[in-house]
Amino acid sequence: MESLALTGYGKRIVLTGGAGFIGSHLAAALLRRGMQLTIIDILDNFYSPIWKKSNLEDIRRVGKFEFVQVDICDVENVRKALATAQPEALIHLAARAGVRPSIEQPLLYEQVNVAGTINLLEICRQVQVPQFIFGSSSSVYGESSRTPFSEDQVELRPVSPYAATKLSGEMLCYTYSHLYRLRVVCLRFFTVYGPRQRPDLAIHKFLSLLEAGKPIPFFGDGSSGRDYTYVDDIVSGILAALDYVPPSSAVAPFEVFNLGNSHPVKLIDLVATLERVTGHNAILDKQPMQPGDVPLTWANIDKAVCLLGYKPSMPLEAGLTAFVEWYRTTDPTRRA
Repeated sequence: MESLALTGYGKRIVLTGGAGFIGSHLAAALLRRGMQLTIIDILDNFYSPIWKKSNLEDIRRVGKFEFVQVDICDVENVRKALATAQPEALIHLAARAGVRPSIEQPLLYEQVNVAGTINLLEICRQVQVPQFIFGSSSSVYGESSRTPFSEDQVELRPVSPYAATKLSGEMLCYTYSHLYRLRVVCLRFFTVYGPRQRPDLAIHKFLSLLEAGKPIPFFGDGSSGRDYTYVDDIVSGILAALDYVPPSSAVAPFEVFNLGNSHPVKLIDLVATLERVTGHNAILDKQPMQPGDVPLTWANIDKAVCLLGYKPSMPLEAGLTAFVEWYRTTDPTRRA
């Protein structure tokens, strides 16, 4: 299945998970590019749908789009949505998220993240969507002994059901690319933060507890590290992937890219930075490391820099400052 580059304006895009954290920022960026956008999102209650409805309102301030409230596992209604939209690319960000909840509900994560992804791939084949971008995760690397993590690593050992479902999604993407010449890019996101971040994620949770003067759950000795990446840098990487055209000689038009900041930060240093930007002193509730957690994430971004022109630019302290400002003025829960 051949396809053309998506540079320029007026291209038709379907975005799953567009009411979520990363998806809402991407949706606004696509509209600013002049894309014809259809958002598919179920508005599930993993966290309050109030957040997602607020995100949709923010997107509407940027431009017009079609919204279809449907589960990605609902084959017939998703097929109808894609047949109507006739997209030139599908960007798949919808997923059941979270490492720790996946340990408690592994079958649900398999149903949404694996079955939902193959549903979309198969429907794209049927309605002849030429390009598919899959939002994967740095968690697929698991407890890798080789750092920084590179896309050419073959010994991937995910340590949570969530991570395993994301790796399964990547493998399904490769299969469809190989069999049907579907142009696929899988993007491994590294610990994304910024305005609209989900309330269950560490930075958001830490900030809400700091502001309330409550103890912060502090897992391990503080030496674990994360490659925190500001959401605008992730969006720029997704847009670059949308424009990427693989070599015509490729066996399958398939690529995997890390999207990270490539500067891991220790947990203890993250808390110290939050203290500086908020003006609050943290109370630490020290706890053991949790099942499914890994000691370090660290992206080698050389491939994305070379082939996508990817250039993350937001330093952690500046990004946290922007996040704190959003939290204090705009957070949907605080406005409710």
